[in-house]
Amino acid sequence: MKKLFSLFALCIAAMNLRPMITSVASLLGTIQSHLGINALTASLLTTLPVLCMGIFSPVATVLSHRIGLERTIFFSLFLITLATVLRGSDSSVMLLLVTALVGGIGISLAGPMLSSFIKKYFPEKPDIVSIYSISMTIGAALASGFTIPVYTHSEYNLPIALSCWAILGFIALLAWIAFVRNKHHQTNATIRQRLPIANKKAIQFTIFFGLMASMFYSITSWISPIALSFGYSRESSAMFLTIFTLIQIPIAFLVPGSVKRSGKPKLLLVLCSLSELIGVGLLLFQFPMLLAVLFLGIGAGGLFPLALMLPISETKTAEEAGTWSAMSQMGGYVMGAFGPLLIGWISDQSGNFNSSIFAMLIIIMVMIGVQVSMTMGKKDTEVQEHR
Repeated sequence: MKKLFSLFALCIAAMNLRPMITSVASLLGTIQSHLGINALTASLLTTLPVLCMGIFSPVATVLSHRIGLERTIFFSLFLITLATVLRGSDSSVMLLLVTALVGGIGISLAGPMLSSFIKKYFPEKPDIVSIYSISMTIGAALASGFTIPVYTHSEYNLPIALSCWAILGFIALLAWIAFVRNKHHQTNATIRQRLPIANKKAIQFTIFFGLMASMFYSITSWISPIALSFGYSRESSAMFLTIFTLIQIPIAFLVPGSVKRSGKPKLLLVLCSLSELIGVGLLLFQFPMLLAVLFLGIGAGGLFPLALMLPISETKTAEEAGTWSAMSQMGGYVMGAFGPLLIGWISDQSGNFNSSIFAMLIIIMVMIGVQVSMTMGKKDTEVQEHR
């Protein structure tokens, strides 16, 4: 029963990590026209949370050492919920940016700590990260799929459409109160772990995470505006974002198990990246959007759980997994934050998305190069850690 409750707590927490971003992404074109802002400014609404997820990730390990893993996750969920609720008070650019900042800090604390949570509560099952990834994707899909219907049925009320996702946060807070009240979880007497900044493997994971994140958030932010520029309706454009998100669910479920059975994470990493490469190529030559989105979703659906799984499978303890995850997410999300910003800037400069799509192709090819060079296996990790 305790394992089931821990799994539920993991799922509901993970579901809160993306709605703040995908709800805005599905309405990005509408927000641009409603608030009269350019593409570069609009991209800040998705860039800021991702940037925070990078900058503040190391704070998660410090906070966890002082107040405990479970309390840190509870606090992160509180920040995410607060930021989402505040979006219901106004629709100004300043409020959207401030809540993106606060929510991004909350997400930055939760990300590495949920990896640490998996290592602590499911030490022999690193592939449980698939449940984490799927739950995150379901949260993203709900927000991307239903934000526009909520916006339409609320008589085009932007604050309601963006703030309604706080309901997921309230549910998560209720679930995590049980962990906060359990005194057994309050202290962390273990030796504080440092970020593995001198570890070659950890550095490779961080660079890969950054390239993966830059692509993921660029697609999430701009797939709907790209579809609009190709002549699709607003509803169809939003639907492509939903399909991109939904297709990731079965892939995220299958990939970690495939890694466990085959023992070949590098092969799966490259295959998923090739799927993204095909998808972006189809966009560049303006093939039907649905086909491109399917390839993009398959690639993203496999890469993200693999990026989460690598630090867990390559470390021995929950604390070590937390520091590896914090480092990969710190550097990775900082790099990833500039993806949507770069795409928005190139779009503003060129007046279309062709150059932006070509930039995506280059990012994926660099990512494949990093994946091929990555080393795998615990033996290397142990040697590095004992130096």
